[in-house]
Amino acid sequence: MAPADFKAGYISLAGLPNVGKSTLMNRIVGSKLSIVTPKPQTTRGVVRGILTTDKAQMIFFDTAGIHRPHDRLGECMVESARATFRDADIIYLLTEACEPKPEQIELTAQVRELGKPTFLIINKVDLVRKDTLLPLIGHFTTLMDFTEIVPVSALQGDNVDELVELTVRCLPKSPPYYPEDIMSDQIERDFIAEFIREQVFKNTREEIPYSSAVVIDEMQERPNGGAYIRASVIVEKDSQKAIVLGSRGSMIKKIGTDARREIESFMGYKVFLELFVKVEKKWRDDPRALKRLGFS
Repeated sequence: MAPADFKAGYISLAGLPNVGKSTLMNRIVGSKLSIVTPKPQTTRGVVRGILTTDKAQMIFFDTAGIHRPHDRLGECMVESARATFRDADIIYLLTEACEPKPEQIELTAQVRELGKPTFLIINKVDLVRKDTLLPLIGHFTTLMDFTEIVPVSALQGDNVDELVELTVRCLPKSPPYYPEDIMSDQIERDFIAEFIREQVFKNTREEIPYSSAVVIDEMQERPNGGAYIRASVIVEKDSQKAIVLGSRGSMIKKIGTDARREIESFMGYKVFLELFVKVEKKWRDDPRALKRLGFS
C-alpha cells in the first residue's frame, strides 16, 4: 500500500520533431519503449511509459513532434499529441540547445495557454558550449514563465535524475494508477509493430519510411519455446513494395533480422519473425485504413 503522501500524475512530452522526446522517455523509464531514428516524425502514436519510485508514480506520454500536417495521418498524429497536453498534470516542453525556431515559439505560446505546470527541457546540451545556455534560457523566459528550466542530455543521461526529482515535487498527491512493476500499459503487439517500423525507417530512404505502416497479423507461442510472429509492412505504391523487398528479398530480410534482434531483446525470448509487404494505395488519407491501423 502506498504511503499517504504518495504522488502520481501524467507528464506529456511536447516538442517539434527530432528534439529527443523518445530518447528522454526511454532514459527516464530505463527501457526502450519508444523507437528512435534520426528521421523526423518517427513517433506516430502516443507511447506511454511508467516510472514508479518509493515516493511517486510518473506516467509519461511520448508524442509525435508537432508539425504542419500534409495528410490525415499527420492530422491524427498532431491531434493525439495535443490531447495529451490537455490531459497531463505536467508538460515537458522540449527544445534543442539552439535559438528557438518560429514553430517552437508558436508551440510555446500554445502550451502557455493551457495554464499547466510546464518544464522547459533544453536537450542535447552535450553538443554545445555551456556559455551559450544562459542567453538561450533568457530568450525562452521572455516567452513563458516556466515552472522549471532543466538542461539535459537525454542521450548521455546528464541531469535526468535531477529532472525526475523536480518532477516529483510538482506532482499531485495520489495513489498509484498502475502496479509498481510495469513500465507501460500497452500490449506486446504494439511494441513489436513499432520495432519493425523502426527498421523500415532505418533501412529505407526518401518517402518510403513515411509511407509505411506495420500490422501484426499473427502472434502465437511455439511448442518448443519462443514465439512465431507474422507481420505485414504496408506501403502505398508497387514501386515502394519493390524497394522494401529488395533484390531477391535482401531488404526485407535485413529489416526482419534487425527487427528480430530488437524484439528478442525486449521480450526476453527467441522469436521467429516472418514479414510480408502489402500495398494499400493512399492509406495515409483513408479514414478507414487509418482507423484499422490504430489512428482515429
